[in-house]
Amino acid sequence: MAADLQAKYQKLAQEYSKLRAQNQVLKKAVVDEQGHGASLKEELKMKDQSVRKLQQEMDSLTFRNQQLAKRVELLQEELVTTEAKGKKSKVQEAQERHKRIETELRERLMVLERDAMQHHDVVDGLKQKYTDTIAKLQNDKANLEVKSHSLEREAKDCRLRAEECQQQLKNVHADLSRRLDQSTNIIQEKLPFNDTRLAEYYTLDVPIHDRRHQLKARDVSGQALAFCQDLVGALLNFHTYTEQRIQIYPIDSAMDTISPLNQKFSEYLHENASYVRPLEEGMLHLFESITEESVTTLETAVKLKPFSDIFTTYVCFLKKILPYQLKSLEEECEYSLCTTNLREQNTELRCDMQKITAIFEKLQIYINLLALPSTNPEMLLQTNYNVVFTQLAACLHSLHDVMKDISKHYNQKVSLEQELPTITQKLKTTNDCILSSIVALSNVTGKICTFFSNNLDFFTAPSVYGSKRGMGVIDPLSAECMLENKKKAAAYIKSLKKSCPESVPYAEALANRKIILSSTESREGLSQQVLQSQEKITKLEQEKEHWMLEAQLAKIKLEKESQRINDLENQYRLTLSGQMPSVDSLQTNGTISKIEDLERVEKDSNEPIRSTSQVGMLTTYTSNNEIPDEDSREHLIKSHYMMRVAELTSQLQIADSKSVHFHAECRALAKRLALAEKSREALSEEVKVANQNIVRLQDELTTTKRSYEDQLSMMSDHLCSINETLSKQKEEIDSLRMGSKGNAKKNRNR
Repeated sequence: MAADLQAKYQKLAQEYSKLRAQNQVLKKAVVDEQGHGASLKEELKMKDQSVRKLQQEMDSLTFRNQQLAKRVELLQEELVTTEAKGKKSKVQEAQERHKRIETELRERLMVLERDAMQHHDVVDGLKQKYTDTIAKLQNDKANLEVKSHSLEREAKDCRLRAEECQQQLKNVHADLSRRLDQSTNIIQEKLPFNDTRLAEYYTLDVPIHDRRHQLKARDVSGQALAFCQDLVGALLNFHTYTEQRIQIYPIDSAMDTISPLNQKFSEYLHENASYVRPLEEGMLHLFESITEESVTTLETAVKLKPFSDIFTTYVCFLKKILPYQLKSLEEECEYSLCTTNLREQNTELRCDMQKITAIFEKLQIYINLLALPSTNPEMLLQTNYNVVFTQLAACLHSLHDVMKDISKHYNQKVSLEQELPTITQKLKTTNDCILSSIVALSNVTGKICTFFSNNLDFFTAPSVYGSKRGMGVIDPLSAECMLENKKKAAAYIKSLKKSCPESVPYAEALANRKIILSSTESREGLSQQVLQSQEKITKLEQEKEHWMLEAQLAKIKLEKESQRINDLENQYRLTLSGQMPSVDSLQTNGTISKIEDLERVEKDSNEPIRSTSQVGMLTTYTSNNEIPDEDSREHLIKSHYMMRVAELTSQLQIADSKSVHFHAECRALAKRLALAEKSREALSEEVKVANQNIVRLQDELTTTKRSYEDQLSMMSDHLCSINETLSKQKEEIDSLRMGSKGNAKKNRNR
């Protein structure tokens, strides 16, 4: 792309230098025109002088004529006097000579007056003509000056734009160089090695993508679609109007029953839309399958096979109706009013119908051959593609020639049928419709054959797969897989071009290493951890509630035990005051009852009694006959449950902190994902804007170049026309000058 831009810039510089040179030529031409105008003014002055001389000569001639007239009068008077005196015959000879001289002088006077009038007219015409010429030249001079100023301004603008384009070219070149280096590094570092020793290893490789080839293929397929639509419309009209014709000629179905042959023929023609319409749909599907991103060859054009099948179906329809068409023409020849010339035209049409069906069969064969590489490539070698396309072009030319013959013969047939006495207006209208449809078929086949011949080089160009070293015939079954691989490769290259995330300090990275290692790298892992944390939190809350209930139960039991102790103390006092039991029995009974109470508390809490707990210690003390103090025993029980509550609270806090940490980490990852999406969208927008700028600059360059070429061509044509006009005017002036000199010489001689 950089080479193309450099070439375009060099071409623009050459065009600019050419414009500067042409501008100098235009300036020189303007100066030459100014000098030529001055010379014309001098010549006009000289002409005015010559006119004045001629006027003076005319005045002198007029004066001489007056003198001669006076002399003639004197001579007439003398003649009268001489006649009155009756002199001799000498006097009569002088009178005759005088009359002869007088007649000659009168004739000469008339000639001179006529010449003078002509000179006056010529001088007036020359004055008007020269005045118009001078005004026109002055206007042309002013226009040329304005155009020269405008060209100078445009040249200045072009210089500025060229500098801008050069700067943009440098920027684009730098950007492309950077991208090329990145792509080269990616290819060298991250792309795998491709083994091309065996064809099976690189069947699905992405070939070199030629965007110009794809755009050309898209344009060609679009033109082919338009021609196919015109052809379908013309064929529909031809078959439909043919059906209408056999319904009214040679027998009108509204008045009598037509022959069984024509009835069957009419039924077949009535189904023509079901065979013709799919041709347009098949070509439309083929056009839609050719995009700018795909690679279009005969191997990848998988939609060509359905179109070939549709075309085969239509050819079968033509072969089916051909015998009925020929028999129908024979029935027209057997009609009583059919003349000899009309029979000859029907015979010609029978031959033409056979030819056109045969040509459609040939087209079917070649189209089927072109559809083979997408289904069975072994049936058609790549070396035979050129032959098939060439034969297809020749077949299209033959089709156009046959359609011209049909148009000519049917036109002659319609002209002969116009002379029949039984022809109706309905038949005339139908004949005109059939003739217009045949003309449309002739025109569209001519356009198709011209289009195919003009693009024959494109059709026969080597395949884009041949540009890869060792690339053979592509398996048509893997064409779509290859396109999918192309998209995946583009997505992979795009993913490799993503910018690296911002680095963090080494100390912070070491500090967060344990958290990073413990956290999962995917959203699913984080969600699983969050679910696990929530389950743990739920369990801990349940345990917390359980232990709170246990604490309340222990408090109630403690109150009961305190009440019981008070009762025992009261009973003990009463015993001391009355009958005192033995201390050992009291201690033993009290210890046993308390032990039973502790065992009951342990059963109510559904917890196993641990030997390391305070209850176990109390049991041990009791079993060892060591009776602890009541306050110490209650303190041990209370401290045991408080430790359990503190332990559960700390576990709950740890779980809360972990869940908060996981939640914060999830939010951070979501923010990073959103920022990455935004940066990706921004980069894609920048790429789009850059591509649009490149396209805009190319369009502006093309437009500027075209406008300069048009202006130069117009100025060149204008200068040529001005030079031709000036040369013609110069020739006219020279001719008039020579004519005036010749007249002056004649007058002097006279």
